[in-house]
Amino acid sequence: MSEAALQAAVQAMNNGELFDVIIVCTTDDHQASYWMNRLSNGVCARKKSGGSIANDSPYPMVLAVSEDWNSGSGAGNGLGTLYAFQKAAKLAQELHGKEGTAAVDLMSALQKGEISAALYHTAGKGTRLAPLPAGENNNKPGVKLPFGLRDKDGNMQSLTVLEAVVKQTGIYASSRKGRLSVFWGDQVFLPSAPFQYKSTHHADILCTLLGDTAPTAEEWTAQGLDKYGVIACLETDVPGRLDAAQVEKVSHETATEMLGKLGKLRQVGPSLGSFSVSSVMLKSLTHEFATELAEKTAKFDTDPHFWMPMTLSESDYISLMEQKGTDAGVSKAHYDRMAKMKASFDLGDYGLFGAVNVGKDAKWWDYGLVKLYSKNSLLLLEESPSADLLRQFLGVDSHLVDCDMGDGVSVDGITYAFDSKAKSGSITKSVVSGIRAGEVNLDGAIVINCTAKKITAGPGAILYNIVDESEEGIVAHDGEIKVAVTEEDGTSMILQSKIDIDGGKAWKQVLEGLNTMSFEDVHTKNKMANIGAIQTKRQELFNKAAASLGF
Repeated sequence: MSEAALQAAVQAMNNGELFDVIIVCTTDDHQASYWMNRLSNGVCARKKSGGSIANDSPYPMVLAVSEDWNSGSGAGNGLGTLYAFQKAAKLAQELHGKEGTAAVDLMSALQKGEISAALYHTAGKGTRLAPLPAGENNNKPGVKLPFGLRDKDGNMQSLTVLEAVVKQTGIYASSRKGRLSVFWGDQVFLPSAPFQYKSTHHADILCTLLGDTAPTAEEWTAQGLDKYGVIACLETDVPGRLDAAQVEKVSHETATEMLGKLGKLRQVGPSLGSFSVSSVMLKSLTHEFATELAEKTAKFDTDPHFWMPMTLSESDYISLMEQKGTDAGVSKAHYDRMAKMKASFDLGDYGLFGAVNVGKDAKWWDYGLVKLYSKNSLLLLEESPSADLLRQFLGVDSHLVDCDMGDGVSVDGITYAFDSKAKSGSITKSVVSGIRAGEVNLDGAIVINCTAKKITAGPGAILYNIVDESEEGIVAHDGEIKVAVTEEDGTSMILQSKIDIDGGKAWKQVLEGLNTMSFEDVHTKNKMANIGAIQTKRQELFNKAAASLGF
């Protein structure tokens, strides 16, 4: 069953299934502008028929907005979701309904069940992925993978992490008309459970249910459920419907006690965090937090501030929040607030909170940590079920795609290359995208968007966005990471690391013998960078250097 589900999922992804409305919540307006353009001309481009747009529908519609919060700590993913939807709805009205185009009211369209909408949170520094986000001037979801993607004009470019996530999550669109879905942008997965389903709750959350029965104390510990946010499914009086509740980092004994007050426990599993809400729930939450959305200073996250107070008893909620360092008085006041909202909420035929299982055999490709970025990029080279699915997901049926390798270049039968050109050298066991080189000598490396007279990289090395015009070219020894950080005027610096360095732990350090600035310093310098202008300049420099090599 799981194998058939995995195949069905990847086929649906390659059929181009997308949400009608794709909302991207970014750090600043420059990033918002970048993603509006990039997605609209790439994975979210409107399909053409006979050389022209198939119909006059505004969908799929890309709306990218920045979280211009008044507090430096941000809105949290709860208020951040509500605020981003508000801004996106306003932007949709500004962009449509003029010059003869049909007006678009997102909330009304959701309430009528006419559209599905997805929101992608992309904020965050990407510390664990450092130094790669620096190469995109803090545009973390814009970090490129060494895989190819064709834009709407048929041109090959490197696939970004966010584009992979948008393509993957679109399989849930058909089941979520009239709902807003919320995803995070650095993890791609193929569900082994059916992805088409009928919504039965006003809010539902993706999770990995681990069995058909509640786990024993030994199983709870063995599966590490005491270390995660856990979704618990409870029996109800409604045939075929299980309600859900959320607890965080608790023992089996504590969970059993808390959940036993709510009903008979049926299934549990770790939460993925991604969720969807009905238009009724979205409108109710937006109304409830109208003051916070106007003042733009508070911070509320979905798990501790929405789902937990909605699904747990008052005493258990207060107890869990105390473990997180929140005063009992503050927690009680918030619980009472959410209880009042819940009491006034008309459930209709739906439950309040439910679970959507992705399946315990789901395939995961996480790109949020530099080691996992490397591992899951090089996965393409393997012969395994997961690698087969990755190749299917990418639509890859050839080792060399849009490449021009001269007669002097030896490429083994394992390497995958996209939109790359070279005149001499050898490439073995590597994944490359967008390179131009007179001579290449790559073994077990990842190289993306680099051009030089010579490119040399050993096992585990990563080279990223480098334009080099020196005679010696670019050299990276085993496990070395080199990233070019380009400014708007075209000047650049090389930021380095190693594959075994955790960027999060080394965030504030100046890596001795490698860099003159810490990753944090570079991040600060890159704040509010005009990434669109920088991308244009970087491409100009790339093209100039490539032309000098005869490409």
